[in-house]
Amino acid sequence: MQDDIMTLRVASRDIQTNEIAVIDLAAESGADLPAFEAGAHIDIHLDDGLVRQYSLSNPPGERHRYRLGVLLDPASRGGSKAVHERLHEGVQVKVSTPRNLFPLDGSAPHSLLVGGGIGITPMIAMAYELRDAGRSFELHYCCRGRDKAAFIDELEAAFGDALVMHFDDEEAAQRLEIETLLASQPDQTHLYVCGPTGFMDWVINAARQAEWSQSRVHSEYFSAEVDTSGAAFEVEAVASGVTVQVEEGMSIAQALRAAGVKVNVSCEEGVCGTCICEVLEGTPDHRDHFLSEEEKEDNDQIAVCCSRAKSARLVIDL
Repeated sequence: MQDDIMTLRVASRDIQTNEIAVIDLAAESGADLPAFEAGAHIDIHLDDGLVRQYSLSNPPGERHRYRLGVLLDPASRGGSKAVHERLHEGVQVKVSTPRNLFPLDGSAPHSLLVGGGIGITPMIAMAYELRDAGRSFELHYCCRGRDKAAFIDELEAAFGDALVMHFDDEEAAQRLEIETLLASQPDQTHLYVCGPTGFMDWVINAARQAEWSQSRVHSEYFSAEVDTSGAAFEVEAVASGVTVQVEEGMSIAQALRAAGVKVNVSCEEGVCGTCICEVLEGTPDHRDHFLSEEEKEDNDQIAVCCSRAKSARLVIDL
């Protein structure tokens, strides 16, 4: 077994709001788990080769558990459905050690945390880390309704006045006015946002319109629509000695796997970075939410699960 893969046990499971499973994972022996920092996630290895990423939501100082919050997505491609159906108390599951692609910036004088729906999960860990370090922050939790919001009692008890909740089905005065919120922030505030794609795009675009520098806007997408439209192109995987034609409606990863090339993929939506590989020749058509704008401009990496090519041919190091 790989060194970075562990077998953990579902220590507890709590269904909140009828849609969200809050799951604690622990070592069978009760031993400490590898440490993590706020913003980290783990990969859950489910049956049938499914691998999905879920943010850790418990205080980062804890070593006895990893806590997840998993929304049962009606449009699930299998991941959240499998979690809800299979991960009951006592069940064992293989998970990766924590990885952090969404860290807090230690230089920020103030942090603005904005979570939409289940996107609140990494924000909870961030709020705990900031609170325990005595750093300035505020946490905004946006949800369709109070009956759809998990963790409410815990958040109110833990964060007091630093917590502001916004519900779509309540009075207009308490709903999130993102332009007003951004305008009220202290100088050099850093913004962190996670949630559904449309919600995140709305918040990030508002920050851009308000001329916040990209270095102060941090985001983590957990799902995205995949667009594989466009003209066919050729891909040469140099290390594998294979050249394939990637047709419209097909991903590079799909074309390579059909030719017998092993491609590591996980989310298959361009949000996790598992499938990123080096581009040796050609121009990518970036359609992922993982690479930064600067990295995309360099055109030397590509997410093969979703991105395509602007050139007729790509050569990649795979």
